[in-house]
Amino acid sequence: MRRKREHEAEKENSERWLLTYSDLITLLMIFFVVLYSMSKVDAERFQAIAESLNKALGGGTPAKIDMATNPAGPSLFQTGSPSSKATVPGKGSDPNNTAHTEPADSEEENPSGQGNTDAENLSIEGIKAKLDRFAADNGIQTKLVSSMEERGLVVSIQETLLFASGSATIDSKARDILRNISTVLASAPNQIRVEGHTDNLPIHTAQFPSNWELSVIRSTNVVQILQNQGISPSRLSAAGYGEYRPIASNDSTQGQSKNRRIDLIILRTKYDVTEPNQTPASGPVAPAKSVAP
Repeated sequence: MRRKREHEAEKENSERWLLTYSDLITLLMIFFVVLYSMSKVDAERFQAIAESLNKALGGGTPAKIDMATNPAGPSLFQTGSPSSKATVPGKGSDPNNTAHTEPADSEEENPSGQGNTDAENLSIEGIKAKLDRFAADNGIQTKLVSSMEERGLVVSIQETLLFASGSATIDSKARDILRNISTVLASAPNQIRVEGHTDNLPIHTAQFPSNWELSVIRSTNVVQILQNQGISPSRLSAAGYGEYRPIASNDSTQGQSKNRRIDLIILRTKYDVTEPNQTPASGPVAPAKSVAP
């Protein structure tokens, strides 16, 4: 009788593995359900986040990110191409209920307004063509030179067109030249940076202790004229580099003449993100604290 009971108890214990097995299967199912839910990415939302980060960190045209794979690595599940969209009833659905795909959004539909670089290039090239024609018509094409750079259009105006040597005063003839230039620049919304440059010959006067002051005051005087001609001051900025950004060798008189210049930089819109905020801060401004000398 005792042996029979021990045999039955041994039989019951041998079937306990079924409970453990069923628990394991349940946990595995939950695990794979969680993995599957993690592998489903909202492609459009992720694309919007990626474009925002790209503009904030690097500027420029938002790059298209390939979402065919999970951004965190290869997916465990086949999720299909994110550029394909589900068939909408009434939009080309066939009787066999076959899925149709729609083309991905083009760069022209970019809501940031910075994606269409071709249109901006045409606008900047149009400005360059007008300035080149103005310089040729007035015989100053060697003193007013425009060139395309990665940052935008650079219009270099030699010192002799605007200033007397060692002076920051702009005469009436120079004002007429800047007035014509401002008429062309007013047609585009781009930021305009005015940069003053000098040669390496030292200057030390009551008004200009060094080339730094000379280059800065020259650039700010040009900014004032552009503003008076109707260009919004929020588009303008002034900088002075003294003798430290030469474009030619200062070992010759010709090189020094090229270095004494005013550069007007028509910046591409992708650099707007690097410009200070144009909207004044709201709320009262705290009074400045005086510091004892």
